[in-house]
Amino acid sequence: MVAIVVGLGSMGKRRIRLMRQLDPEIQIIGVDNRCDRRVELEKTYHILCVPCLEQALAKECDIAFICTAPLAHANLISQCLRRKLHVFTEINLVDDLYEENMKLAAENNCVLFLSSTFLYREEIRFIMQKVRQSDSLLSYTYHVGQYLPDWHPWEDYMQYFVGDDRTNGCREIMAIDFPWLYKTFGRIVSCSVKKNKKTKLKTTYDDSYLLLVEHDSGIQGTIMIDVVSRKAVRNLEIYGEDLYITWDGTANGLKQYNLELKTDEQIALYGTIEQRNDYAAFVVENAYRNEIQSFFEQIKYNNNAEYGFEDDKYILRFIDWIEEQ
Repeated sequence: MVAIVVGLGSMGKRRIRLMRQLDPEIQIIGVDNRCDRRVELEKTYHILCVPCLEQALAKECDIAFICTAPLAHANLISQCLRRKLHVFTEINLVDDLYEENMKLAAENNCVLFLSSTFLYREEIRFIMQKVRQSDSLLSYTYHVGQYLPDWHPWEDYMQYFVGDDRTNGCREIMAIDFPWLYKTFGRIVSCSVKKNKKTKLKTTYDDSYLLLVEHDSGIQGTIMIDVVSRKAVRNLEIYGEDLYITWDGTANGLKQYNLELKTDEQIALYGTIEQRNDYAAFVVENAYRNEIQSFFEQIKYNNNAEYGFEDDKYILRFIDWIEEQ
């Protein structure tokens, strides 16, 4: 199999590293217009790197990973689908060309796979199961926050996509977390929004959101999203008459309250936890590898994906509505 990876920043490097773990024989062509990135990847992974997608597409290829800044995704996806490549894309944050690319994928019998990493976390799968088994009407509180300059401390936050209003940091958090919240608790049928800018950062968008939501299941929740918190946090509490779960976003931070013993019990779900020192503690490599494996299996067996472009169209339009309030 020959894979093109478009965009050799942090996510492109991760996809290459994990693909090699899954299939050491896979051939990879890297694409990036930055010479320093091409040189780094050629040395590290001994792969061919070229400055533009057209050069890569001139070769015999099977699949493509789109790992650039989100606003570039739509046209890159389209180019690859027209060449009948199966496509894995990182989150898009905008729904540009969604209808056109879904149609192209169907016409060319190509898999069009959208990353939604948290749906591949073992903790989320456990939480989903417990929520569905519960006979109680549940409630939850959820806070996700991290100070924007700490996301990529090696580069200026205004020099990559989180500095742009259309693909801002709060929007990215929502696009990461809303898919699993929607799959776990149901579609959101009502929402109250409070938002403002609480930092002195150079950004011009609101950097703090407080949402009060109700799902079609009857479950209600409070969601706090921000790029203000000086400590990277992901804190979840789910509660009802027959269930109490907390999670701090880390691989070892999931707990369920034992109703009979009146004690918190840590839920161990991993044999081996893969993490990198240059990311926050709640970034677990296992899930990124799991979704690549799911992409490969969908190509081979025509499996249904956990999350797709139709789902994402709904989520992105909901985020648009939140930002417009």
